Amino acid sequence: MNLRDFIQKLESAGELIRIGTPVSSIYEIAELTDRQAKSEGGGKALLFENTESSFPVLTNMMGSERRISMALGVEQPEDITTRIETLLKQVTTPKESISEQLKMLPLLGEVARWFPKRLKRRGECQQVVLKGEEASVDLLPILKSWGCDGGRFITLPMVNTLDPYTGIRNVGMYRMQVFDSHTTGMHWHRHKTGARHYEGYKALGKVMPVSVAIGGDPAYTYAATAPMPDNMDEYLLAGFLRRKPVKLVKCITNDIYVPDDCDFVIEGYVDPSEPLAVEGDFGDHTGFYSLKDLYPRFHITAITHRKDAVYPATVVGIPPQEDAYISIATERIFLAPIRLVMQPEIVDMTMPRAGTSHNIAIISINSRYLGQATKVTQGMWSAGQMMFNKYLLLTPPKTNIRNSNELAALLRDCNPKSAVIRGEGIYDVLDHATATCGFGGKLALDLTQSSDSHCASVDTDITLPQGVTMRTDLVDKWSTLLLFAENSCTVNLSDIAVNEGVNCNFIALFDSRAEEFDAEDLLWIAAANTEPNRDIKLIGNTLTIDARVKIPGSDGAPARFPNVVTSLPEVIDSVDRRWSEYGLGEFIESPSVKYRKLLFSDKAEW
Repeated sequence: MNLRDFIQKLESAGELIRIGTPVSSIYEIAELTDRQAKSEGGGKALLFENTESSFPVLTNMMGSERRISMALGVEQPEDITTRIETLLKQVTTPKESISEQLKMLPLLGEVARWFPKRLKRRGECQQVVLKGEEASVDLLPILKSWGCDGGRFITLPMVNTLDPYTGIRNVGMYRMQVFDSHTTGMHWHRHKTGARHYEGYKALGKVMPVSVAIGGDPAYTYAATAPMPDNMDEYLLAGFLRRKPVKLVKCITNDIYVPDDCDFVIEGYVDPSEPLAVEGDFGDHTGFYSLKDLYPRFHITAITHRKDAVYPATVVGIPPQEDAYISIATERIFLAPIRLVMQPEIVDMTMPRAGTSHNIAIISINSRYLGQATKVTQGMWSAGQMMFNKYLLLTPPKTNIRNSNELAALLRDCNPKSAVIRGEGIYDVLDHATATCGFGGKLALDLTQSSDSHCASVDTDITLPQGVTMRTDLVDKWSTLLLFAENSCTVNLSDIAVNEGVNCNFIALFDSRAEEFDAEDLLWIAAANTEPNRDIKLIGNTLTIDARVKIPGSDGAPARFPNVVTSLPEVIDSVDRRWSEYGLGEFIESPSVKYRKLLFSDKAEW
């Protein structure tokens, strides 16, 4: 299935809207996509057929549970878990007789058919070949999404690199900022395989070949985002999902092989001897800007594409966005291996969208002995991309971890003093709350052993510091008191926690600009803006959380603190005026109207 086939399937299923009116890839497409992505259930996929380029743009293509399921060839994400568990059970169950061993042969034959296959001909992705000066990224409708973005970014690139020592391929998804017609940034973080390959070429004094595939079967795109173990081929995962091998063709100007049926291939190299280039700012999936930093420069030697190519792009920013639904597939696909190989106690796992994948995870476990929750926590914080997790909740095995009422009951009944598990470890480089990039505190709550139930309460006439207001709407359900402080206020959360009129497990302090936001938005803000060792204190039996924006460089805060990601007012106004032209039905207000209240400057950072 190529991207055109997938578009037809989406349209037949009522999951796609075609927009024929002229649109700009600078801000406008992102604003329209953001409105869809934050609609109920993820809205629709959007196909922009009239851009400033000769290629249509597809956005939000996997931005709902139904569409991510369609992309991966299943009815629902849970079907993938079942299939993987069945396969692993067949492979790992002891075979005591020859007849049982022989029964494995058809399974092994099926597995062998998933491995990628190399073709000796040119691919569909090479129907048009552009080299030298003709190979310009200006031909592509590359998006600039947010007002403080440093430029246009390729947001769904499948970056193919080879280990310089073993030749083993890695396919990663690293955003690419357009620097000029023939160079881009290559934003691979220090923890990623692409960065490891880069360091290898640097040590050998060699230029690093890189080929970037875009489009094709959406299973390829998903596989590039998946937290595969190092040295495991992402195209093998795509083959497993599709039940057929990925067919690969050799690139024109280097020896890397890419999928035959993708839409675009951008070939080139990174020279490790060159100085790093300034990349960013970029409105990221955390909902905040990732700020300027130094990354390698990618030089383009050729661009090839299908004659009927479609340019797929994703828009990231304040959740929920398309990546929230991609994370659902990741939960389902990697749950079975985690249970089998690392943590057999785990029953279920989810990553709430407010946690933007790495900030929050909730797992249910079978707990049989003292300290088992701690053992699971330590194991998860050292396992693959779970090492980036900052906050972890562990619940009893029968908990429906996607049901807020069940989670709320556990949080009401817990004793924070005995439930807290602390640690330190690796962070995602995009985490802006830590003063030490890529490293910081971690916190888990062991909710597997609930204490006696108690009724949380807060006296509405308690004395608060001047400039501080409170909300008590989460006290009954979540045993959480919300406080909101003006910028100039000095707030001692310890004094409030020990106030006789306060009887709750959690007190969370936010900036006053967040006072009107709902519980999910506040959870997103709190998870993003806090570093557990600095901002979360246990006062008696109350856990206090300072979720305010941190003044850069003060009291252990990072030297730079980013702004939230929103559209520019003039972009919002333009889309509002043109709404009837797009054919999108009932008017959808820009989410940025609400979130612009959180801005503390008109720049990407303080």
